[in-house]
Formats: sequence, C-alpha cells, structure tokens
Amino acid sequence: MSMIQPIRKEITVQAPPAKAFEVFTEGMGRWWNREYKIGTEPLATVVVEPRVGGRWYERGEQGGECDWGKVLVWDPPQRLVLAWQISGGWQFDPSVSTELDVRFSPDGSATTRVELEHRGLETMGAHGEAMRGIFDSPGGWTGLLERFSATTTG
Repeated sequence: MSMIQPIRKEITVQAPPAKAFEVFTEGMGRWWNREYKIGTEPLATVVVEPRVGGRWYERGEQGGECDWGKVLVWDPPQRLVLAWQISGGWQFDPSVSTELDVRFSPDGSATTRVELEHRGLETMGAHGEAMRGIFDSPGGWTGLLERFSATTTG
C-alpha cells in the first residue's frame, strides 16, 4: 500500500480556542454543508459525541442516522481526532479508517489557529487518490473550514 500525502489546511478564526472547539464539535451541524451526507434523508444535523469512542454521525430530518466514524482523541479545547470511516463509494465502512486531526491553538488574544490534517487515505485502496482530490478541492476541507469560520465569528 503506497502512502498518499495527507491533506493539511489551516485557518484563523475570530474566537478563543474553547469557543472554536465548541463550534467545530457541538456546532458541526450548523456549518457542515447540507449536501455532504451519505443517508437517504435530507440532512438535519451532524453529531460528534463528546468522548473518546463516541460516534460521529449524521441525523436525517426523519430521524434516521448514518455513522461516519468515531472519536479517537477528545482533548478540549486543544485537539480532536476523528476516524473518517466512509469509503470511496460514499458508504460507512468500518474497515476504512482515515484520520481527521484538528488542533486549536491561541493566536492572539481573541483568535485561534485551526490546523486540520486528513491522513491515512491509503486505507481507501484504489479510491484513495481520487478521494484526496475531492477532500483537497475548494468544495472539500477548504470550503468546510470557511463555513466553520463564518459560523464561529457569526
């Protein structure tokens, strides 16, 4: 299995680390793109359960749930690591486990530097490079972080 370069993104948000962490985790349903879902129902929210081993999942408007992964590291307000367990076919697959590592660092008196790394894409097999292109596109993590930033400061 050949190594696929991790995706690294960074953004500065107009909020202290505790607020940025809270909006990223508890508020993910407010900033996540509603079109980015794997369930059949319209997306109602995205949930990150606040503990190691907690679920990361979507909830549809009719109450249906689809797992996306799980919480690997829960260290508020400094760090969050999520297992992304969605395959190249856009289905939950526990045998696929890439990692989304997000770090929140003070950057001035009222701002936070948010560093995101999505790694381990080689676990997606033949889909890994194509998925890297999707995640690294303007509509991928860049766009999602912009939405997160707007929600954090809004």
